[in-house]
Amino acid sequence: MKPWYYILLIAIAVLGCAYLYLQRQELGLAGLQSPNVDTTPPTDAPDSTASGDQGDSAPRPARMVWQRINRTPDGFTVDMPSEIKEIQIPAYTERGGAEQVSMIFCNPDFETTFSVAWADNPPVARANGGSPDRTLEMARDDALARTQTTLLGDSRSNPQGFPARDFTARNIGGGIFNSRMVFAGSRLYMLTAAFPSVSARRDSDVTRFFNSFRVASAANAQ
Repeated sequence: MKPWYYILLIAIAVLGCAYLYLQRQELGLAGLQSPNVDTTPPTDAPDSTASGDQGDSAPRPARMVWQRINRTPDGFTVDMPSEIKEIQIPAYTERGGAEQVSMIFCNPDFETTFSVAWADNPPVARANGGSPDRTLEMARDDALARTQTTLLGDSRSNPQGFPARDFTARNIGGGIFNSRMVFAGSRLYMLTAAFPSVSARRDSDVTRFFNSFRVASAANAQ
């Protein structure tokens, strides 16, 4: 298994579990069709600035077929670039117990993964008394430590008025990921787009993924 696959831990490391990484082979790569999707035309060609002059051996961006994923009962909607799978993850708490964490993910190709994980009042929030800034900062640091990646960039954002943190990191094998954490009420969402290399990443794909995410209603963010 390639070292960059450790970035798949991002969305669940913040919530305290390595289940998806450990069970990746058993779960497989083909997604499950969501019952509420809107299909849009695929992205045709990679951005010229994304691949650079790295030769034919460099990984290329995956072909994206964007779908609107309606998870209003779970409190959000989002665009994903291929069919999704969903799982319930046993996340371990600070007291050694277990809580269920929800996650959807998809693989537009073998080495590219997009995911959304969410949990109400997760351990990282409880440890910080629900403080948005401290929760998001600790969640970011925990994700970097667990994935053994180096922070490349970090910024605050405020989608829909909710506190959020965007960051980019890379591992020693050249794998790169972008993550956005949104703290909506007491619920923590984590969106992650993971790529095997810079040449396989398109800014436009990450931007669409992040900007498409919408908390469905205030009632679902309590």
